[in-house]
Amino acid sequence: MAFESLTEKLQNVFKNLRSKGRLTEADVKVALKEVKMALLEADVSFKVVKQFIKAVQERAIGQDVMNGLNPGQMVIKIVNDELVSLMGSETTEIALRPAGEITVIMMAGLQGAGKTTTTAKIAGKLKAKGRKPLLVACDVYRPAAITQLQINGEKQGVEVFAMGDKQNPVNIAKAAIEHAKNQNFNVVILDTAGRLHVDEDMMQELIQIKEEVQVDQTILVVDAMTGQDAVNVAESFNQKVGIDGVILTKMDGDTRGGAALSIKAISGKPILYVGMGEKLSDLEQFYPDRMASRILGMGDVMSLIEKAQQSIDEDKAREMEQKIKKATFGFDDYLESMNQMKNMGGISSVLNMLPGLGNKAKDIEGMIDEKDMARKEAIILSMTPKERANPDLLNPSRKKRIAQGAGVDIAEVNRMVKQFDQTRKMMKQMPGMLGGKSGKRGGFKLPF
Repeated sequence: MAFESLTEKLQNVFKNLRSKGRLTEADVKVALKEVKMALLEADVSFKVVKQFIKAVQERAIGQDVMNGLNPGQMVIKIVNDELVSLMGSETTEIALRPAGEITVIMMAGLQGAGKTTTTAKIAGKLKAKGRKPLLVACDVYRPAAITQLQINGEKQGVEVFAMGDKQNPVNIAKAAIEHAKNQNFNVVILDTAGRLHVDEDMMQELIQIKEEVQVDQTILVVDAMTGQDAVNVAESFNQKVGIDGVILTKMDGDTRGGAALSIKAISGKPILYVGMGEKLSDLEQFYPDRMASRILGMGDVMSLIEKAQQSIDEDKAREMEQKIKKATFGFDDYLESMNQMKNMGGISSVLNMLPGLGNKAKDIEGMIDEKDMARKEAIILSMTPKERANPDLLNPSRKKRIAQGAGVDIAEVNRMVKQFDQTRKMMKQMPGMLGGKSGKRGGFKLPF
């Protein structure tokens, strides 16, 4: 995940600060020197780091902090505040016209940054908000670009306007807007061509589209894994074409994350979204305060709650709760819980949002074998519907058949069934442990 190394280094710095009852000016300066090195290693712009450290130091070396009851915590709070300020302080939405008017969004970026996929992701987000978006294939140069947009558009349930690869992109954009007017679309998203590097032809084409068509928002898609190059690309596009916001892709990869901390400060343009995976649903709104919390290892509970709300069916959750209370849940329910975890991005995604885990998240993730979960899924899917609903039916001959169907050893089936039985026994005890209205039951008193 992005910022993994930076988070680890910052946590070590803060651990040393918290261990001191009182802080001297020298203590703060030593700590900030380590913070500076950690940020530079994370590929944050030197100019940005210099300004950041200066701002933190001016606030940290003051009477209120140095003489406070917990100066270490105060310094951490200052670092958090300055990180939020660095990334933009407030969450910025894509500016849209009223629903009765057409908003034209032009997507720009270099080849390989994930622009076409991100364009479809944005269309899906806007559709979910009640808009009627139209995707427009203006990339007539890259082989299969039009097809890629059409496939992704179909997955999102969004119409794609295309005129083939022989037309001029400016004419395509004009025709698309006319089509949108006639068919009552209220958002037109232009997927423009990218190049392997910033060049004059690409810039001129974008400028020409903006001259011929009223573009409301120009959004730049940049690859977070390119580090400072991403910042340079944003600066170039902003100077030559003019951009309104940035989307950072591949933030789930092994990136140092410096681009996220530098783009706003260098270009003056906000980060709108971050791409956290290849699936069309893997696009997250960018919240500077939440990102700062993640960087400092304090988790991101709000994003976790939102992910859970989007991924978990409330009716199914209530049904599951009743089954747990009555200890009547079966393997189908077990399978459903695994699928819900997958929809939330998997165990690693959830662990990274939990507060207080810090570096332990990686250790816990290592203890959970994703392949083992896949084998369990194969075992459950090899059962009959009756066996999944009633695990007590599983005798040795049935287990042998299930093992063959799942392509695993029968010992693995026995182990999973045993774990499941133990879980059910534990669940039977839970109603007694949780207690009734009185707060007391079975000798266990609720702490609230």
